[in-house]
Amino acid sequence: MQFFTYLDSYIGIFNHFLLLGIMNDESMISQILKSVFFKSAKGKAGRYAKNSTRLFELIKDSVSKLQKVGFKGNLSEFQTNVQLLIRMVRAYASGEYRGLPWRSLISIVAVLIYFVSPIDLIPDFLPFIGVTDDVALVVWLVKSLSNDVQKFGDWEKQAKTINIG
Repeated sequence: MQFFTYLDSYIGIFNHFLLLGIMNDESMISQILKSVFFKSAKGKAGRYAKNSTRLFELIKDSVSKLQKVGFKGNLSEFQTNVQLLIRMVRAYASGEYRGLPWRSLISIVAVLIYFVSPIDLIPDFLPFIGVTDDVALVVWLVKSLSNDVQKFGDWEKQAKTINIG
């Protein structure tokens, strides 16, 4: 019974977005960040970030969801961005990369928790539109953390470079 109450709420929220024509990136991000779903993810993020085992479990869940959903075509950039966030968390959790500010790590972890959750602002079981909020949130985060992303990219390139001589 409670499931149908949630479903009605989700359908209502989505219809609200459609009817008011506010499905643009900025308003969607605002709705996601204010949602109980994201606030819950953010609340968990600190506990995850302090525990490497939990971070590795989150990485595993994120990879699994990427494979299960199979983002292709127009969503390949989204998949690339999620893979980048996963690499950042993995490097942090393994102790290889500590150049990531705590606040940025918490944001990344919160977004990945939100991403792997099947129940969020627009639930993933809704065909076609179920990942809209996930896509918007990941794209927003990568843009917001562009300096940290650039520093991590530079570190990755340096780590993969073999010094001869």
